[in-house]
Amino acid sequence: MSMLTYGENITTSMMTTFERNPIFRSVAYFSMEIGISHDLPTYSGGLGILAGDILKSAADLGIPAVGVTLLYRKGYFRQELTPEGRQIEKPVEWEPDKLLVRLDNQVSIVLEGRTILVKAWGYIYNGHSGYPLPIYFLDTDIKDNSPSDRSLTWELYGGDSRYRLCQEMILGVAGLRLLRDLGYNNVKTFHLNEGHAGFISLELTRELGYEDFDKVRDEVIFTTHTPVAAGHDYFPFDLISSVVDDQNATRLRRMLGGGGVSMTDLGLKFSHYVNAVSKKHAEVSRKMFGCENVDFVTNGVHSTTWTCPGFARLYDKYIPAWRNDPSRLVQALQLPEADIWKAHQAAKMRLFARVLEETGVELDPDVLTIGFARRTATYKRADLLFSDVKRLLDVGSGRVQFIFAGKAHPHDEPAKDIIKRIIDLSKEIGSALPIVFMENYNMELAQILTAGVDIWLNTPIRPREASGTSGMKCVHNGVMNFSVLDGWWIEGWIEDVTGWSIGPEPSEVDLIEYDEMQDALDLYNKLEDKVIPTYYNDRRKWIWMMKHTIALNASYFNTHRVVKEYCEKAYGTVFRGH
Repeated sequence: MSMLTYGENITTSMMTTFERNPIFRSVAYFSMEIGISHDLPTYSGGLGILAGDILKSAADLGIPAVGVTLLYRKGYFRQELTPEGRQIEKPVEWEPDKLLVRLDNQVSIVLEGRTILVKAWGYIYNGHSGYPLPIYFLDTDIKDNSPSDRSLTWELYGGDSRYRLCQEMILGVAGLRLLRDLGYNNVKTFHLNEGHAGFISLELTRELGYEDFDKVRDEVIFTTHTPVAAGHDYFPFDLISSVVDDQNATRLRRMLGGGGVSMTDLGLKFSHYVNAVSKKHAEVSRKMFGCENVDFVTNGVHSTTWTCPGFARLYDKYIPAWRNDPSRLVQALQLPEADIWKAHQAAKMRLFARVLEETGVELDPDVLTIGFARRTATYKRADLLFSDVKRLLDVGSGRVQFIFAGKAHPHDEPAKDIIKRIIDLSKEIGSALPIVFMENYNMELAQILTAGVDIWLNTPIRPREASGTSGMKCVHNGVMNFSVLDGWWIEGWIEDVTGWSIGPEPSEVDLIEYDEMQDALDLYNKLEDKVIPTYYNDRRKWIWMMKHTIALNASYFNTHRVVKEYCEKAYGTVFRGH
């Protein structure tokens, strides 16, 4: 197995590895969330799962990297739905000591005038070749801290701006101090996965002599993930002054000026390499930030994590080297049609069994099944499909069924209203057009959903989808995308070959409003004229498209390629040395 699991022997193995103190690491990857498996609820969605997938591929490729994040004792949240369709949030129950190793190392940070102790838990991910990659989870829930300080690492994206500022200081400042305490003194590149970790630059200025900003830039790279304002944290200086110690507050004023600290500005100004996560996102980011040097590394997913068992066996038989080199999936064009269909049907039945078990709804395996599952936010438009319910019924009644999933942020009432609307419609029109909403979307459910549906639907408002990765998970299982042309899909889309587009080809680089009914009308027309007829009337064409989806999309949109690009563009010669 490539990932350590439960059990005392496994814990002993992990402890032995940490006692050997693998200090020779060239890259330190900092992320507010890292998703390794559903058992470790230290992620909320795509950002964290991408971070986990990148670290997994780094381990597979033997890249000398280390990961740093926070330990969330209450997770993000467990989503439950009331009979009326309202989302309610419950804390996640989990026991870190069953999955992680508590380390003795301890550092401190001053916040709000108090010295707060920070410890860490360790986890080792073993790559396919056995190469170990350590990940550290920072924790303030220590008996010597005050009750309020112990709770600072309890919740992911919880609390107010003060809570978020404290967490981001812990991640960037205490995280770097902990790495030093562990003996990681040879790190050459600090990779900030989004602006949350930007305070690394603040701590590096202290280490390197306060004013040596060029040396700081030489050691930092920054990946930005979203053009949506909510994804860019900003802390006014009055809050900074009340939370951060005087020396660091003064240093931040010298570094940034202005009326506060934008974590995105911190990343942009104190990194020698900045990248967006798709070609389109780079264009949008350059305009949005007024910064021409934003490159792009289009996201991917960890191929073996997101390929279902049936397709993994199929690839093992016909493309045996795919696990170490997912680019070989380009050979999928030679896969037998019958074997592809059997593998897909097995994944579909597995999904339908899960739907029946959790919702009591029995879906028809012979009916075209469309999936939509991702973080619920208004700009992702999970309800665009229902813009004209009569038209949807005319097109899809008796021929299509839908499965939805996704969590809304606890404070995002409009997103919660979208979930309720979908559930209300499932009750109103479900007899003609079955609609299922599965609660508590997580990695494990995502693995089943992205493999088991026939089509993956994605309908964001252009150009707000920086990349998107759920559709990349699907393509590893031969599932085609039916999506608005935004993010990664602009690069992966070939009409009637790898899937279908929704709406006009994108020209926007500004976050402007447009007539969203253009997208809805195109969705209905394509569903009626292309998707449904191909599924029911041309099975050979459908399977031909499945093959091309794997060969053209899965072979490229994977994190092995992503990590190699980072090595070539930002990490120096690390990859070539391993």
